[in-house]
Amino acid sequence: MHKIVVEDLTAGYGDEPVIENISFELRGPALVQILGPNGAGKTTLLKAILGLLHPMSGRVFINDEEVTGDPEKAGVYVGYLPQLFTTYFSKYPITAWELVESSLLMHKKKWPRLFVGVDDRKRIEEVLSTVGLSREAWKKNFWHLSGGQRQRVLLARALVHDPPILVMDEPFSAVDPAGRIDLVQVIAKLSETKLILSTCHDPELLLPYTDTIILLNRKLFKIGKPQDLLKIEEMKKIYGEAAILMQDHIHICDFHA
Repeated sequence: MHKIVVEDLTAGYGDEPVIENISFELRGPALVQILGPNGAGKTTLLKAILGLLHPMSGRVFINDEEVTGDPEKAGVYVGYLPQLFTTYFSKYPITAWELVESSLLMHKKKWPRLFVGVDDRKRIEEVLSTVGLSREAWKKNFWHLSGGQRQRVLLARALVHDPPILVMDEPFSAVDPAGRIDLVQVIAKLSETKLILSTCHDPELLLPYTDTIILLNRKLFKIGKPQDLLKIEEMKKIYGEAAILMQDHIHICDFHA
């Protein structure tokens, strides 16, 4: 059983809180969707859980170990797929294989960390296959891959050290419609053994596999089962008039700038 406990969490940037006094407990394997409009604090919440952002107050526990503001401790348990992967060194030549390999080496506890053994190579092959990246793409320059292929590589990078918990920030960004369907199946399969937290601007994609919904808009916070929270009256509290009821289905008019 994998577990995340958040106690009275307030987090933000500078002196300005983005989310305030949030508390919840998640257990897995399970798939949890975090929903809310742009600027609602979804990424802030994920960064606080990952230890990448030290909260103004409150504590975070993963599998009963406090990881508040400590990404090294949190990284033992959590793999992270960030919302955007950009760098000033986008012309730096690195293959999909090398990107995943470098992540595995960073998680190795024993020296020499530069040595990749047979078991390491098998693990990299396994995780690249798991995310559905074709073999011919493994040794291609990462920056020459399509958006969907890059997203699969980054998911493999997050999974290569076999963390019990996976945190994903907009995993379907830059993925074409057909690729999204394939990626949904990958995530659904992973949720059978891992606790997965994911933000998503199209909750319908993962809804059939979702155990818990978190609705978030800065000071507004609710957690519960999809059947209890995905109702128009609840969604309007979070999204306002951007939540529209269309033929018994809720549609969210929420787009990235």
